[in-house]
Amino acid sequence: MDFFDDRLFLQGLKELGLCITQEQLEKFHLYYRLMVEKNQVMNLTAITEYNDVVVKHWLDSLCICKAADAQKEIKVLLESEAVRMIDVGTGAGFPGIPIKILFPTIRLTLLDSLKKRVLFLQDVVEQLELAHVSCIHGRAEELGRTKEHREQYDVCVSRAVAKLSSLSEFCLPFVKEGGFFLSYKTEEAKEEIERAQRAIKELGAVTENRLSFMVPCSDYRRILPIVKKTRKTPDRYPRGGGKPLKAPLE
Repeated sequence: MDFFDDRLFLQGLKELGLCITQEQLEKFHLYYRLMVEKNQVMNLTAITEYNDVVVKHWLDSLCICKAADAQKEIKVLLESEAVRMIDVGTGAGFPGIPIKILFPTIRLTLLDSLKKRVLFLQDVVEQLELAHVSCIHGRAEELGRTKEHREQYDVCVSRAVAKLSSLSEFCLPFVKEGGFFLSYKTEEAKEEIERAQRAIKELGAVTENRLSFMVPCSDYRRILPIVKKTRKTPDRYPRGGGKPLKAPLE
């Protein structure tokens, strides 16, 4: 059986003000094993050393609690029995799966455009015995127009690399009025965030806060814009044909 030195992980969780049970810790261990094993046959992540995964994937994902600390409404949502969250462009499951493990009452949807990644995520969800998690293969600009998903989520999260103006058009149609969109951005994204404000307003939302912090146990700074949905997104969004990327609302 693998031995995991969790001192760094536990230190980072403490810095975030989070507690973890032994059962939850074992879920993270299994998640790591499954990811490293699958990474041998498909490109899930370039980060495979355990402590690097702990810091750059898990602790980074769990920095959502920074938003909860800054905004009581988000804290209430994360602790709710019925909160619905969607992770757009989830890839190997970040930030959605680490958040789900630590906040098990969340009803989570993981969305990715690559079928092979979705099959991997379905296996992870099954083996970790995570309840109320849906893994969906699809494109955000198409799914965001369906009755089943449009404006049905309390929180949308994304660590996708698209510019915030494009990402907002992909993500905000999923968020219900009064809900939140949280995009994990790098320190270099300040100008990008400024340029995205027109798109955010056009899509029916407002940036209420812009958090800047160091990811625990690292020298990596995150910027986390807290975007709140204040009215319905106009029916013409999201645009199809790749327009959110080719012609962002800036």
